[in-house]
Amino acid sequence: MVDYNPFSKDLIEDPYPTYKLLRDEAPAYHIKEFDAWAFSRFDDIWNCSMDADTFSTAKGTTSSQLLTKVQPVTPMLNVMDPPQHTELRAQIRGYFQPRTVAKLGELVDQVAERCMREFSERGRADLMDEFGSQISVTLACVVNGIPLEDAQMCFQLVKRFFGREEGVDGMTPDGIAAAMELNTYFESVIKKRRGDPDAEDNVLNTLLTAKVDGRLLEDAEIASHLSMLIIGGSETFPKVLANCVYRLHQHPDQRAELVRNNDLIPEAFRELLRYDMPTQFLGRVLKKDFELHGEKLREGQAVLFLYPSGNRDDREFENPDRIDIKRNPQRILSFGHGTHACVGQHVARLEGKICLEALLKHMPDYEVETDRLQRLKTEFVQGFESMPVTFKPFKV
Repeated sequence: MVDYNPFSKDLIEDPYPTYKLLRDEAPAYHIKEFDAWAFSRFDDIWNCSMDADTFSTAKGTTSSQLLTKVQPVTPMLNVMDPPQHTELRAQIRGYFQPRTVAKLGELVDQVAERCMREFSERGRADLMDEFGSQISVTLACVVNGIPLEDAQMCFQLVKRFFGREEGVDGMTPDGIAAAMELNTYFESVIKKRRGDPDAEDNVLNTLLTAKVDGRLLEDAEIASHLSMLIIGGSETFPKVLANCVYRLHQHPDQRAELVRNNDLIPEAFRELLRYDMPTQFLGRVLKKDFELHGEKLREGQAVLFLYPSGNRDDREFENPDRIDIKRNPQRILSFGHGTHACVGQHVARLEGKICLEALLKHMPDYEVETDRLQRLKTEFVQGFESMPVTFKPFKV
């Protein structure tokens, strides 16, 4: 008998055995404590992600919005439904398209080389704080139009946003305070930009003139959209990179193959992201009654899409619990799907490609200091808080 609660300590420690039970025994599972549902199979999540007529994000997508309800729902892009979501996304999506993102490659190269110069001769580094985080927050600020001198301040607020405390289910009071501080900071940047406009081509400047339903956005709305973009752009990728580093450490034969053939890196990154996805779920609220696998779901109930479970579904993937850098699956759920597919997925792929190329070029035989690993264990996002490695010193 399967028992699923996203806040369970056992689940947070290792969710995959429970995910398999859910897929096999209760693919539409009722979480009685919160009167919510969890979908665990690949096809169900994939198909329902495209059904904006039934599933709404307007009441939130996170556990803190849909389950514990301690985080207010502000007008972020990810909590807007069509047609307003479609209208606003269309005005900023050009910054995240492959052709535009490709132009950022030189910047990513420069930041990666700069980071490596700083630790290359030490023979030791934390690839979260000293590498992955530096690249992701720099790119997030550049794309969105946030002053680079404030990048580290933004990143620290984002870290607090995802902090968790023993005995507190979901978001903490300090995390809520950090979200408010981030919004207040963005509002100050917006006011300054309105008073002293510049000609830079970035998301912020576009949002200043964007219209939804025929009206300009208010400062508070723009600040909310920027919060979503900065949080998503700066926080997730370092965890993805750390997972890649760890799994390649565990699979030295596949790492050696990537060292020999860099052309395999993009698809290897995608496979590693399938295998280890930090975000455990995002949610929706039913706009009307719905039936799945014989279960009757009611209008107004929340539904969690368990993306990592779908990515390990043997109905979609052969031997899903095995890493195969040559798998090249047709579909994965790591960037979501449908209306709310991750707007920054091409940025993440660029970051992953360049970071892995740099790591495998300069430190192909790195060793993870497994006794010093620190893991972030929450109901919502999982991954490493640090990724300490040792390597043979090198020159950049």
